[in-house]
Amino acid sequence: MHEDLNQFTDEELFAPVTHSDAESEKIAAPRYSYWKSVFRVFFRKKINIIALGLLLFVILFAYIYPSVTDYDPFANLLDPNSKHLGPSQALSYFGPELRWILGSGASGESTFDAVWNGARISISLAFICAAINMVVGVMLGAVWGFSKKVDMVMMEVYTVIGNVPMILIISVLSMLFSPTFWTMVFALTIVGWLGIAYFIRTQVLIIRDREYNLASRCLGTSIFKIATKNILPFMTSVIVTLLATELPSYISYEVFLSYIGMGMSEMSLGRLIYAAEAAMVTPGWKMEFWSPVAIAAIITVVLYLVGQNLGDASDPRTHM
Repeated sequence: MHEDLNQFTDEELFAPVTHSDAESEKIAAPRYSYWKSVFRVFFRKKINIIALGLLLFVILFAYIYPSVTDYDPFANLLDPNSKHLGPSQALSYFGPELRWILGSGASGESTFDAVWNGARISISLAFICAAINMVVGVMLGAVWGFSKKVDMVMMEVYTVIGNVPMILIISVLSMLFSPTFWTMVFALTIVGWLGIAYFIRTQVLIIRDREYNLASRCLGTSIFKIATKNILPFMTSVIVTLLATELPSYISYEVFLSYIGMGMSEMSLGRLIYAAEAAMVTPGWKMEFWSPVAIAAIITVVLYLVGQNLGDASDPRTHM
């Protein structure tokens, strides 16, 4: 055997092996995508697909339908026969049109058109307030939990303002200014971020002293960068869950304030419920009251359901 090997040259017995840095960095396992995994877990449940589909339908219909119809709440004001009609009466009086399937209101307006115009206003209010409060609250809360100087100042602010009922602050601000859409946005966001910031601060305190954060601080990384790069991505599921509770709450605030006569002047869902309060107990008029109530309930419940389940799916522990 040894003699047989001697018959071959070194070039024939041995082959050079080259080293490639690029090849050594390649991972045999498939590439992991966090958000793909999140949506895979989320869409695994059929109830989430149904809820998300219903939510998208309501939001799209609330924005598209009013833009393609010329809704005028006072178009039939001078026609006494057009007021407070039930669905069958309205369809018989005005003709078989989609806009009359829920009847007509106190001014002869289409209840169906009024509800979707009100839904557009209420949904816009909720999304704008949520965007402002979440961005300010999350960013400030992350820094608040890291910086002792900021913590000293913000704890005093929270002690004073945080113990005042939110609904009282909103009510006072709504009464001081003219009741418009942007006044309501201002009232809901002037201190609305404070509770979110305090919640995020508490979460940051739990994870800020972990090894990788201490290492970043030793390397001179700024607090803001540690908060945005190390802390907030780790808290994705917490933030999504918090957003799920915030979005419906703004619609609830608006509906409640409008129902007690302190809401905005625009005919939002809350304003429609307030205007149709008497119709709740009047035979034949109940559709005017229950239509905006039903849409408001659907929006708040579905928003909460989708947000909660998306928050659960955002937890990396559910991706195992």
